[in-house]
Amino acid sequence: MWKYIGDRLLRWIPTVLVVLFVVYALVFFGAGDPIKLIFLRAPGDIAYNAERIEAMREAAGLNRSFLVQFWNYLLHLGQGDFGNSLVSGRSVGSMIAKAFPITLQMGLAAGAFLTIFGTALGVIAALNHNRWLDNVISGFAMGIWGVPVFVSGPLLMIFFVKVLGIMAVPYGWHGLFNSRVILPMLVLAITPMALIIRQARSALLQVLSEDYIRTARSKGIPNIQIVVRHMMRPVLSPVVSQLGIIMINMLNNAVLLETVFGIPGVGNLAVESITSSDYPVILALVFIGSTVVLMVNLLVDIVLPFLDPRSLSKKETV
Repeated sequence: MWKYIGDRLLRWIPTVLVVLFVVYALVFFGAGDPIKLIFLRAPGDIAYNAERIEAMREAAGLNRSFLVQFWNYLLHLGQGDFGNSLVSGRSVGSMIAKAFPITLQMGLAAGAFLTIFGTALGVIAALNHNRWLDNVISGFAMGIWGVPVFVSGPLLMIFFVKVLGIMAVPYGWHGLFNSRVILPMLVLAITPMALIIRQARSALLQVLSEDYIRTARSKGIPNIQIVVRHMMRPVLSPVVSQLGIIMINMLNNAVLLETVFGIPGVGNLAVESITSSDYPVILALVFIGSTVVLMVNLLVDIVLPFLDPRSLSKKETV
């Protein structure tokens, strides 16, 4: 196990370097000079002050070659320094430290919600295979998988706020335990929940045909006890294996979600930094996003052997 984890960490380093290099190149060659863009958005004719623009570019180190700038960035990144924002001048680390906990709380709450309810719905659908309840749940999963966040968010907001009138407009961040967080969390969880439902349903349908399940039923063991004691472990294995894909999906959806609901998290910060070509912030968010995905995948690799010991032997042979 430790050898496998170490191998994954070693593979992660060049992967992140390649991702950072590509993103840095796209921003450097495609986004335009960020200092000029800042001045172009300012009022008046200040954008044409070439001497001041060049002085600011030199102070920020933007007048050097691409490879020199990228190498200096990596050196600072190795020291935990993400640099300063080109727009506000604030430390990028402090900006992310303020926004990341909000997105993390939303992600953990949505992850717990979609795992619990998605697994439960998948189990219910499998136990009612080819019946009306199975068709309803399967159709629900297919429907929510095809609806993007920027559609489901405003529609659910209109439904709960205008039609039902059971909540105020959930705009802004008021804490995880505030009632206004329910709707954004639901929107963030509803799309990847479809994947959990399908995985749990398929896994349980395979388990139902096993000999030990028929033996347990022949002994008169109640169905609820059979499900909890004998079926949940093999059902949870494919569910847990999808957490990496779900995390990527949730990170992508967080960008649109936080924009729609005005949540000052990492997604909202990403939109602002991309709009203003603030590439120190963009690069820091790319690095943190790839790190989060890696840690989730490592956590999955650690948990899977406890659910299915055969998975460890398969990975060690790869």
